[in-house]
Amino acid sequence: MTTTDTSDLSKNEFEQREARLRAELLQAQFDLRQADFPVLVIISGIDAAGRSETIDLFNKWLDVRHLQTFAYRLPSDEERDRPPFWRYWRDLPPRGKIGIYYSGWHLGAVLERAERRMKHGEFKHALALANLFEQQLVDDGALVVKLMFHISREQLHERLRAWEDDPEKSWRVGEKQWRRYKHFDRLKKLHEEDIERTDTPIAPWTLIDGAHPRRRALAAGEELLAALRARLSGHVRQAPSALNKEPSLESSRPELSADALSLADVDLSQAIDKQDYEAQLAQWQGAWNQLSRQAFEHGIPLVAIFEGWDAAGKGGAIRRITSAIDARQYRVVRIGAPTQQERQFHYLWRFWRHLPRRGCFTIFDRSWYGRVLVERVEGFATDAQWGRAYEEINAFENQLVEHGAAVAKFWIEISPDEQLRRFASREQTDYKQYKIGEEDYRNREKWP
Repeated sequence: MTTTDTSDLSKNEFEQREARLRAELLQAQFDLRQADFPVLVIISGIDAAGRSETIDLFNKWLDVRHLQTFAYRLPSDEERDRPPFWRYWRDLPPRGKIGIYYSGWHLGAVLERAERRMKHGEFKHALALANLFEQQLVDDGALVVKLMFHISREQLHERLRAWEDDPEKSWRVGEKQWRRYKHFDRLKKLHEEDIERTDTPIAPWTLIDGAHPRRRALAAGEELLAALRARLSGHVRQAPSALNKEPSLESSRPELSADALSLADVDLSQAIDKQDYEAQLAQWQGAWNQLSRQAFEHGIPLVAIFEGWDAAGKGGAIRRITSAIDARQYRVVRIGAPTQQERQFHYLWRFWRHLPRRGCFTIFDRSWYGRVLVERVEGFATDAQWGRAYEEINAFENQLVEHGAAVAKFWIEISPDEQLRRFASREQTDYKQYKIGEEDYRNREKWP
């Protein structure tokens, strides 16, 4: 954590430095557009300390075509239906651009705790999730700049009174602002706890003294410029434990439980005759239909993923599931190679954005496990990327479960001989020929 100078500036000195700073920021932003990382600027701190004024200045100084500002209020119905960090993943900037976040995952948690809508244990957990979120983004190359604005209790009182007496600014003061002033000490302690828990080597806080508007403006702009220049020059913030460390397979893969199965344990000799199959299918589809209705009534979301070998039957299994439930309740998302747009974000972004609302289902035909499967085998992901993906995937699924979602994961297994037989069948069936191509045969060469 760093702090800024608290002395004042003359108008003349401010204007001279502002002109230079603005030109340098624009050049850095231009250079960023050619770079392969996004920038997130987090704005937090005490009311009336200059947060909104700083955001306005950033939008004035920078090219707004490559900058987007996000301001969060209480979650909407759509946002409450997803895990808390869904709206932040949804709003990530693409590589080469800047996102500014007001009242995001830091200030939002502080205010929730201050107004006692959040217990202290929940507050600590929210800050732990903030650290996790920022770590994942930085690991993927993002630059996270965090600015904490502060003023004294006396300065806050003086500004609120001045705004009340100013017809052009009186709209900024209401019951909420005076209530927060009344609980200034509590809010200050919560901000201090936020700093204590989330001031990390990869995303440190910078304290901005909000007492003097000119000094405040330059301090915030210069901090952003310094961070941009350092990152553009190749300096990457890292935790000491992560320096020069490539994860090995053994250190990256989580320990398996004693009863975990391997693919070699799957009995592929099992069979069922058609009549028995159809009877059982009807029975289980009926039970599934009833469960799906109960899930809707109780607001339980379902995230189901299907993985497996080519031609193993993922599509057929999904059709048998979806044919038994209301089409308005589910969505099937087929995952292939990432699009040009998806490559502009952290690889989990495209999965977060498809999460279902409460009572609804998302079924993924292939999933985030591609990071440690095809992307790893084909060399699309570096050792560091697929190595840390195990923990990232576990953390992602844990947030789904904490939110109350049911998470079901299916691997469809077949033998190499059965796969070859199905390939041949597809080639001879007109309406299945689109499913087979050279890549399918090439993938067989990678069978263990």
